[in-house]
Amino acid sequence: MGKYVYDWPRPMVTADAAVFSYCDGRPRLLLIQRRREPYQGYWALPGGFVEIEEDLPQAAARELAEETGLKDLPLEQLRTFGRPGRDPRGRTITVVYFGLAGPDCGPIQAADDAAQARWFDLDHLPPLAFDHDEIARCAIEHLKQREAKKAGT
Repeated sequence: MGKYVYDWPRPMVTADAAVFSYCDGRPRLLLIQRRREPYQGYWALPGGFVEIEEDLPQAAARELAEETGLKDLPLEQLRTFGRPGRDPRGRTITVVYFGLAGPDCGPIQAADDAAQARWFDLDHLPPLAFDHDEIARCAIEHLKQREAKKAGT
């Protein structure tokens, strides 16, 4: 079989993780502070570029572990975001994964291209990089729907 190469530009693909945990009964969202441009110093969801031979869930789990130290957390695909202009580095599509960490998930530790990693109360999220405010709203809505379903309402 021949090798196929297409003439048109191809988008980059990233995988991000929207991970929640509870503290004193209140949900919190895990964010990292970006160490590098673009958006250096801004907070963002853990995530990054998918490697060429990597499956999407594997990429999300790898980035989460590299940037926060959080490992072996079940992740489910939430949604794909791909609005042109969402990333100043070029045409980028991200596949977002949802996770819920228990109280025994262990400490988080910023590493790789994350300067800090912290849990944020949903009512006090900082300004977010890229379109992560939109992604966070979508993930928070998903969390609320799960809670409502679990409560039987």
